[in-house]
Amino acid sequence: MSGHSKWSTIKHKKGAADARRGKIFSKLAKELTVSARVSGGDPGANITLRTILAKCKACNMPADNIDRAIKKGTGELQGEALEEILFESYAPGGVGLIIQCLSDNRNRSVADVRHALNRHNGTLAGTNQVMRNFQRRGQILVDAEGVDEDTLMEAALEAGAEDMQNKGGEFEILTEPGVYNEVSEKLTAAGYKASEESGVNLIPLVTVPVTDKAQAAGLLKLIETLEDLDDVQNVYMNAEIADEALPDDEG
Repeated sequence: MSGHSKWSTIKHKKGAADARRGKIFSKLAKELTVSARVSGGDPGANITLRTILAKCKACNMPADNIDRAIKKGTGELQGEALEEILFESYAPGGVGLIIQCLSDNRNRSVADVRHALNRHNGTLAGTNQVMRNFQRRGQILVDAEGVDEDTLMEAALEAGAEDMQNKGGEFEILTEPGVYNEVSEKLTAAGYKASEESGVNLIPLVTVPVTDKAQAAGLLKLIETLEDLDDVQNVYMNAEIADEALPDDEG
């Protein structure tokens, strides 16, 4: 499994999405605001905004929250000035992490990320030391339960996807970033539901195997700590966690 899809599976099993719904809404609101500021508040003309709105719908985000976030981006309501900050780092064992932040205070973000890494024996890396091992791709994740693999693959390829893999519990469909939204919408129209982790994500080109249970537990704790930070939107990793190294208390 790719690091990102593996982590999404673990989070779903732990019920983290429900437990942290408020944080999820906050992160999505930031994405809406930035997208509307850059490319306008009309989903018909702003493909990125349309993609984020699909995530909001999957999370049952209230319409008032969505409307307010978009209006902050278009200037109809006052909002903070947000900038994207990317941190490249290493977790113990040489696992690469890309930490994506949207922040109105760069100094705070740097301090918070550095503190989280230090607490869990992670380190910041130089520019492109980690990023070179990732590629930006459209990634659509579909729960495998009750889904025929051949039928889904045919639908995905016809919709314009490049590849599909069975990741054990879910199917991972990869696209070029520019056609992600089109492929996603066609699959939705065909009756397939993408998980809220789907999107234009950073996919590892090179993975690092993690077979030790203690190392896996420490890695997942580090990612959870990072994702709990208010400024952190996404954390991408290139770990290939073996099934036997996963925590026992996933439920």
